[in-house]
Amino acid sequence: MALIRRCMPLVTKTLKLTPLTVQAQKIHRYVAPTLMLLKLREKKQGGKVVKPRNTFLEWNLEAELYAFRKRLNEDFDADLLLQAFTDRSYVIKEEMKQKEMDIDIKMKDSRELAEEGEKFMKEYIQLYLEVVLPKFPLEGISGIKQHLLSEATLAHVSTHLGTKDIILAAEYPVDSSILANTLKAIIGALIQSSGEEPAAHFIRDFIVTQLQGQDINEYWHIEDPFSMLTGLLKKEDAEIEPRLIGEVGKHTLLACYRVGLYVDKQMISSGFGETVSTAKEMAAREALKKIFGTEDSMKPISFQLQGVPKPVSQARYQISSS
Repeated sequence: MALIRRCMPLVTKTLKLTPLTVQAQKIHRYVAPTLMLLKLREKKQGGKVVKPRNTFLEWNLEAELYAFRKRLNEDFDADLLLQAFTDRSYVIKEEMKQKEMDIDIKMKDSRELAEEGEKFMKEYIQLYLEVVLPKFPLEGISGIKQHLLSEATLAHVSTHLGTKDIILAAEYPVDSSILANTLKAIIGALIQSSGEEPAAHFIRDFIVTQLQGQDINEYWHIEDPFSMLTGLLKKEDAEIEPRLIGEVGKHTLLACYRVGLYVDKQMISSGFGETVSTAKEMAAREALKKIFGTEDSMKPISFQLQGVPKPVSQARYQISSS
C-alpha cells in the first residue's frame, strides 16, 4: 500500500501532461489573400486553361492505346484503333502543318469506321430489343433505339470508357459529337479486328445496359392512350367501359379521382388524377403497359444474350402514335 501511495503523484502528473484534444492546424494569414489574388489573375486571363494530355512530355500514345485495349479486354488491331481515335479535324490540322514543312504523310481519320459502327449498332440494337421486349410495338422500340443511339448517350458511354484524353482532335476539350463518333469508330474497328460477335457483346455491355433501372415507356410518347387502347381491343371484338370508382376532395385544389376500365364486367386497370379525364388517361396507360408487357412489375431486361440475335418472325404491334 505504501508503494502505491508513493506512485500516485507520478501517475497524476503524467495524466495532467497528456493532451486531451488535438490542436487545429494553423494557417498563415497570407494564404487566403494570396489564393484570392491568383484566382483574380486567372480570371483576367480568361479562366483556367486545360491542356490535353497528349501535349505533355511524358505522353505515350502507343502505351495509352495498349492500356485501352487491355482495360476493355478486347482484341483490337493497333492501326485500326489509332484510326478510330483520329478525328477529321486533327487530320486537317496536321495536313496544314505538313504543307508548311513540305511533308506529305497520309493519315486516316475515323469517318469510315464510324459509319460501319453506326450501321451495325442500329441493326443489332433493333434485333436485341425485339427479342427482350417481344410484346412492345415497333414504334416503342424505335423510341428506345433512338435514345440509345442519341449523341448524349453515346458521349456519356464514351467518356466513361476513358476516350476523352486519347482522342486526337484539333480542339480540346472535345465536344459530345466527337465523343459519340469516336465510340462508333471503336465499334467499327472492333468489327474489322475481331468480328461481329465481340462487337455485339461490346454494344450489349456498354450501350444497351444504359436501360438498366429506366422506365422504357418514357421513350415512347403516346398522345391519346385511350384511343389506342380502344383500337387494340376492337381488333379482339372487345369493348371498353370507363367508370368513376372513387373521388376525394371534390371542388377543392386537392381533388383526386379514380377511374377504372372494364372489359366484360372485369376491371383491367385503374388510374388516378386531379381530373376525371386525367385519371381516365392514366388508366389507359396502365392497361397498355399490361398489354405490351412493360408494367412496373415487369422482369428486368436481360443483358445476357449471346451473339447477334436473329430477326423475330412473330407478328408485332405496329401502331401509329398520331
